Amino acid sequence: MIRIGIYGYGNIGKGVECAIRQNPDMTLAAIFTRRDPSQVKTVFEGAEVASVNDVEKFKDKIDVMIMCGGSATDLPVQTPEIAKYFNVIDSFDTHARIAEHYNNVDKAARAGGTTAIISVGWDPGLFSLNHLYAASILPEGKDYTFWGRGVSQGHSDAIRRVEGVADARQYTVPVPEALEAVRNGENPELTTRMKHTRECYVVAKPGADKAKIEQDIKSMPNYFADYDTTVTFVTQEELEEKHGGLPHQGFVIRSGVTGANSEHKHIIEYSLKLDSNPEFTSSVLLAYARAAFRLNSSGEIGCKTVLDISPAMLSQKSGAELIEYLL
Repeated sequence: MIRIGIYGYGNIGKGVECAIRQNPDMTLAAIFTRRDPSQVKTVFEGAEVASVNDVEKFKDKIDVMIMCGGSATDLPVQTPEIAKYFNVIDSFDTHARIAEHYNNVDKAARAGGTTAIISVGWDPGLFSLNHLYAASILPEGKDYTFWGRGVSQGHSDAIRRVEGVADARQYTVPVPEALEAVRNGENPELTTRMKHTRECYVVAKPGADKAKIEQDIKSMPNYFADYDTTVTFVTQEELEEKHGGLPHQGFVIRSGVTGANSEHKHIIEYSLKLDSNPEFTSSVLLAYARAAFRLNSSGEIGCKTVLDISPAMLSQKSGAELIEYLL
């Protein structure tokens, strides 16, 4: 049994707790929280909840720690710190900073003799793999990624960190004309702003400066500055009633050509439609936790990404079973 720790108990943490029950080779060892552990109500009864301050006491009780914090401020600090003591998986998704995050986590993991896999999820993660496969198969072509319409957990979390914000949801929305042009094989040149818009629904704290909140959101680098962004202020009740779910979807498309004169067009498209973004992401994290455990057991240490992991490492099935089942 692979003993799983959950570090941070928000939507992702709860999703991991549920997903463990669908993986018979895994068991939940403990949940770690910054809150008072006695006040945390878990999805299922019987889960051990401990303070993040006591995490080192569990060094010999956990095989893989799933890092469930946000990418804006939590994971850049938490993952390297915890990688000193545990094999770790995280879903860090600030694309512009992944290389920096990789280097920080790799240094910590090598010092601790642990194995880390970062930026695991569907994008980055599964979408990254599909880009790799498609571009390798169709070397003459263009890659496109479209997200949504759906709630971005990372962007919603980033808004909630803005001064004066009590709660928020952010939807990423593809520009229909851009998506259609790509699917038609037109290979358009698209800027970031031409591919998506961002819709933000924000609950302001009493007395907060809404104009400043809107400006702080729209000017946020790596999140909103490069997009046409709308900010709509709503009440907490309206947010929960109309924007309480966490759906998402997305598309990876490769448009390429083959033939003596590049006369034949090909479109590769991979898509996801998710009722619950955090629960799906949690399931991806657990599959890679299995890989991290296997790698560390074989002596592989340091930081990895999904691009480094053999697909067979993710599965509960043996190599022989996979050949019979899939090939």
